[in-house]
Amino acid sequence: MTGRDPHESNRTATPLELLFDLTLVVAFSQAGSQMAHVLAAGHFAHAIAAFAFAVFAVSWAWVNYSWLASAFDNDDVFFRIATLVQMVGVLVIALGLPQLFHSIDLGRHIDTRVVVAGYVIMRLAMIALWMRAARHDETQRITARTYATLIAIAQAGWVAQIAINPPFAATVACTLVLIVFEAAIPIIAERKGTGSPWHAHHIAERYGLLVIITLGEIVAGTILAISAVVQDQGWTLEAGFVAFGGTAIAFGLWWVYFTMPSGSLLDRFRGRAFVWGYGHIVLFGALVATGAGLHVAAAVIEGETSIGPVIAILTIAVPLAIFTLVLFALYSLLLLQADPFHVILMMGALAALALSVAAVAFGATVGTGILIAACAPVVVIVGYETVGFRHQADAVERAIRRG
Repeated sequence: MTGRDPHESNRTATPLELLFDLTLVVAFSQAGSQMAHVLAAGHFAHAIAAFAFAVFAVSWAWVNYSWLASAFDNDDVFFRIATLVQMVGVLVIALGLPQLFHSIDLGRHIDTRVVVAGYVIMRLAMIALWMRAARHDETQRITARTYATLIAIAQAGWVAQIAINPPFAATVACTLVLIVFEAAIPIIAERKGTGSPWHAHHIAERYGLLVIITLGEIVAGTILAISAVVQDQGWTLEAGFVAFGGTAIAFGLWWVYFTMPSGSLLDRFRGRAFVWGYGHIVLFGALVATGAGLHVAAAVIEGETSIGPVIAILTIAVPLAIFTLVLFALYSLLLLQADPFHVILMMGALAALALSVAAVAFGATVGTGILIAACAPVVVIVGYETVGFRHQADAVERAIRRG
């Protein structure tokens, strides 16, 4: 289990990695449905807090595994079994999400036992893989041992938190400290030694594949919303608005995301990978939250919740706005420059989202609001395909020349 060539040609995601990603479908679906349930009850702060913790637990373990696999995956029996253990950990996390959301919604204590147990299972497999890399690759020994040691310390902290079971406020404080510590591990480890030999184009593909998985949550939410309209009104124009709008949102976000030339820029500027990789956790969360918003819209259409249509469309528009802002920020940080034209496109997309909320506030249906919200990525797509791609080519050339 030695480091792979970071410039290996034709490096792509492996069937094992794709199999591992399937477990993320379950975890994100569980997080989205639980968030929708709490949002529909009008408990917004509780829903956001529980969802943020769930997305971090699932995404962070995936992120660490993906970067290690990019650098050291030799696809032997040991690596495959370690991946199996990680898959089990993801499923345990998914099983624990209902208790997590329910406990946070009650506000008396936070039941993280099952979620943390699944997370620790995944991280123990990571410790074993890093220790194996340290033993087999002398050039990566310092980096690998640093990873293994710091991950072990973090897991001791998570286990101690379960054992002590502190009050609500103390649990929140401990959780935030441990999350910050976990996030600091790659920054410390990669600077401790020579840095792991991850493959830029492989990593960009892996993140893109997980974006597609999270887009699946929007498709699932669209189906629920369509079903709610059909059940309440039959096959009407409203059902058509919901069907086309939800599908267009997923398709448009896919198109917009893959306009960013992540692979080539990461290959040229490897030091910018931290901001790019960490920022994607927010992107993943925003996409899953958009699917959850469509779940909420379905509940509102069916009349199963006390919140109104404006709140329903906000649960869709807000995560879409977050996705738009974070994507443009990541693009600018990768290039270390801001293109005024792309800022105009971003503002146009945000204006479309604001219009969708305003339309529903003035009496338009939720389906109409979804259809208007779908125009947000369309603004970016039209701008990019007509003019923006030239701006991007010039910006990439300037960045490479300056770098």
